[in-house]
Amino acid sequence: MDIKLTEATAAEAPAIANLHMAVAETLTREYGRGHWSSAVSERGVLYSMRIATVLVALVQNKVVGTLQLATKKPWAIDKAYFVACQRPLYLTAMAVLPAQQRRGIGRAMLEQAKEISREWPGDAIRLDAYDAPAGAGKFYAKSGFREVGRVSYRGTPLIYFELML
Repeated sequence: MDIKLTEATAAEAPAIANLHMAVAETLTREYGRGHWSSAVSERGVLYSMRIATVLVALVQNKVVGTLQLATKKPWAIDKAYFVACQRPLYLTAMAVLPAQQRRGIGRAMLEQAKEISREWPGDAIRLDAYDAPAGAGKFYAKSGFREVGRVSYRGTPLIYFELML
């Protein structure tokens, strides 16, 4: 499969929003309602593009995956759990179309995020994942991220992961 990774454009915002909605619908159908059931709008995607780097994975020019990398710490992250460093980056959203999962798209996007992080330069990539069957904790662990803590934030169980660069 030929995967093209690039920074997202405003023209791709509708496709990115649709991708997030497809993932949310699938997770909700499989695991019930949860924080993963939230709606994502085109307007929200466009806002994300202003505050973070948003990548897309394209297969035959169709958006099949997306990843968001930011310099600003998300509200649910408690930095006390992480290794002290000067320039951490935060993976704040990642999704792959359900029909395209388990084909290397997520791993390819993470590799691209690592390259971008090194160029910025960044010292680490940090993230939180749902500590639930709908969460992606196993994927991040297999991708080289180290679990650094488990917390509950506003009733949502989370796993913190970190990858030192």
